[in-house]
Amino acid sequence: MLAGKKIILGVSGSIAAYKAALIVRGLVRAGAEVRVLMTQAAADFITPLTLSTLSRNPVISSVHTDEGWNNHVELGLWADAYLIAPATATTLAKLAHGICDSALVAVYLSARCPVFFAPAMDVDMWLHPATRANVALLQSYGNHLIDVESGELASGLNGQGRLAEPEHILQRLEDHFGDQPNQTVSQDLKGRRILITAGPTFEDLDPVRFLGNRSTGKMGIALAEAAAARGAGVELILGPTHLSTTAANITTTPVRSAREMHAAALQRWPECTDAILCAAVADYRPETVATDKIKKKDGELTLSLVRNPDIAAELGNNKLADQRVVGFALETENGVENARKKLLRKNLDFIVLNSPRTAGAAFGHDTNQIQLIDRNKVTAFELKTKREVADDILDRLAADKPTP
Repeated sequence: MLAGKKIILGVSGSIAAYKAALIVRGLVRAGAEVRVLMTQAAADFITPLTLSTLSRNPVISSVHTDEGWNNHVELGLWADAYLIAPATATTLAKLAHGICDSALVAVYLSARCPVFFAPAMDVDMWLHPATRANVALLQSYGNHLIDVESGELASGLNGQGRLAEPEHILQRLEDHFGDQPNQTVSQDLKGRRILITAGPTFEDLDPVRFLGNRSTGKMGIALAEAAAARGAGVELILGPTHLSTTAANITTTPVRSAREMHAAALQRWPECTDAILCAAVADYRPETVATDKIKKKDGELTLSLVRNPDIAAELGNNKLADQRVVGFALETENGVENARKKLLRKNLDFIVLNSPRTAGAAFGHDTNQIQLIDRNKVTAFELKTKREVADDILDRLAADKPTP
């Protein structure tokens, strides 16, 4: 999948910069053409000569040199993908806020290709709210996170923050190009803009505890990628999960709580033709969130819960004639009856029913088994991969073409 691809590798000043040599070698062996950008700090950890020798191209560390100007705009247009690995906390902040003081950031701001960033730093730096906010901001721009891995760090601590292993980074790029639409994929959703909610929501009890569920976001991400492959623009609102998507034409908005997901959905809904509400949204949240950790005491603990806003009902009961809303129902008993009641109450166009009691279905699995229910009929499907399930759902949505 990487043969013939044009890849920019941006290297910033982390001890993990030595792994850039392995990344470049892997890309070249796979048949990719590689251009390397380095920050000045990166050269303290690995020499430009090493990376230019492996990539068979000059390494760029400045927009202008004694020999002339390195055209960052031209380079940004040249690439099929831009990979920044390792990305330090400083580099993440500069990318997120457009601080253009290096060739690495200048090319990023000029790039029209998909951008992947693979952070590397110590555990406390990775978990700091400032870093988390910068990562979320970069993802909200449509960039793709290659998540950190856990293990021994340069500080001697153990935890999250290690640069993803080179083979994992290369596999992520392989997966990205393997998922790209080709001429055999139907473009029957071209012109549609689809809002998709995915993953769980977390409702905080105190600074360290929350109410949540076992949703991973796999089904919603499969829907987003399948819809994008079929020509749709996708607004993906994604609850807390370690998963992300690398597909083009998907704008990801990370959220944590039901109210954050509700606000994001309402903001984007007027610009969308369809909504597929796949997220496992918490129905209730604590009435109050403790400012300090709740201490264990003798006796029972009683929590007072209040209702969260109902995203499906709000969108379904306020949709326009040319908008479609698809809901999900996870039921353990009386599935069809309960799902149809939900469909009618929330004014949905159809609803996807599944059950956690079906072997290989629902949370955490790569497969699912569903029934599609509308006001007139129930259509049942066998157990399939979640990507195949996504296409079954989208087939039904594509058949129901909105009237302009």
